[in-house]
Amino acid sequence: TCKTNMVKKPRIEDSNNDAAMTETITIRRPDDFHHHCRDQPITESVLKHAVPRFARCMMMPNLVPPVTTVKLALEYKERIMASMPPEPHAKFQPLMTLYLTDNTDPEEIRKACALKNDDGTPTVIGCKYYPSGATTNSAFGVTDYKNLFPVLEVMQELCMMLCIHSEVTHGDIFDREPAFIDEIMKPIVAKFPKLKIVMEHISTKDAADYVLSAPDNLKASITPQHLMYNRNHLLVGGIKPHLYCLPILKAEVHRLALVKAATSGNPKFFLGTDSAPHLTHKKESACGCAGVFSAHAAIEFYTQIFEEEGKLDKLEDFCSSYGADHYGIPRNTETITLEKKPWKVPAKYQFGEHPLTPLQAGEELAWSIVGLEKISGIE
Repeated sequence: TCKTNMVKKPRIEDSNNDAAMTETITIRRPDDFHHHCRDQPITESVLKHAVPRFARCMMMPNLVPPVTTVKLALEYKERIMASMPPEPHAKFQPLMTLYLTDNTDPEEIRKACALKNDDGTPTVIGCKYYPSGATTNSAFGVTDYKNLFPVLEVMQELCMMLCIHSEVTHGDIFDREPAFIDEIMKPIVAKFPKLKIVMEHISTKDAADYVLSAPDNLKASITPQHLMYNRNHLLVGGIKPHLYCLPILKAEVHRLALVKAATSGNPKFFLGTDSAPHLTHKKESACGCAGVFSAHAAIEFYTQIFEEEGKLDKLEDFCSSYGADHYGIPRNTETITLEKKPWKVPAKYQFGEHPLTPLQAGEELAWSIVGLEKISGIE
């Protein structure tokens, strides 16, 4: 059975002094249940942004080659730990995942479930279902969901999470998430009623409504970009390659539905940034990569979204509670404090020999994390 943990509510304060009134909010340190750390040599650059903001990040397995076995997951974890920034963030923990294929051996799932970290939490916390061809490095993914039935039986038995990129690979790109729900998600839920599932980075009102109607073992993560932008931002006035991601941004009606879901306080929805670094020259090309890099300011983005909705009291549960609860791991004990102090996102960050353009490059953000030294960029 899944573990459920309780936590105190966030503290929101106004501290008055002679100069000005400063609004702050203190929340339990968040987790990111969808993070692309990539592989060396840029892993170190990613972690400089992610580690100060998150206690744990669930690392996506779509490397080249993909992380399909326990052995590969452990080797990847070693490379991540070797790329970590120095103190004071030594408690950061990467949560590992396996990449499912048509030929995944159910015994590999049993091996994964047997592995534990020093604190007793799972080393491999979930298995990722990429429909073949649906997104970055998904060519080795699943061609027919029925091929996964033997693996899903074991995952259901052992309470291993199924993490899904919930899009089909046919039809109009704006309709692929609703089609996945009807063609694949509903049959999986019906056949495996106790299987723990996350619909990752949901992007439509259809998905939000479905998650609300689905059994309690199915929940969803939501990214900052799908809460902040719609497809007009991507396409009107010229294509914005740094807003291109998969699932692609949708119409405003869908963005509004996602904001309502995320800020509702419903435990069905939680943080998963899908922060996906691609170097600037690979985004600004004739065939630009899909992915938005948000690790540099993810918590600040979410805080601004929740403030705009008048729901700062719901921020901590979305960022720091509901994801951990669904994955059956303890909530973090450390806290972070944000203050209403503007800062400007650099135009670019240096990732090894090349620049990377972050989400909202060159724009001013309203919230800052107290005590966090900003990483300088290329103006």
